[in-house]
Amino acid sequence: MIAAADLLNIALMVTFVTLALGQILSMVRLVIGPTPADRILALDTMVINALGLVVLLGIYQGVQIYFEVALLIAMLGFVSTVALARFILRGDIIE
Repeated sequence: MIAAADLLNIALMVTFVTLALGQILSMVRLVIGPTPADRILALDTMVINALGLVVLLGIYQGVQIYFEVALLIAMLGFVSTVALARFILRGDIIE
């Protein structure tokens, strides 16, 4: 029978590999995206993957500061995505 701690470590490693693969695929889409909208979505996906990696690192190490860092990354990612989308659509960010 597998211990709970071993099962948690296996699940964390599988999740880490999956998020890292998603990050790499998002980077590829960011580079080869044919339209600016594709690049914005790839950048937003990269922010979400980075958020997942930070939360996963916090769970693995058992340190709570990573969850606050994840909250900051989420807020900055949302604001930057909105600002970039407005810049692409209107040509300026502040009216």
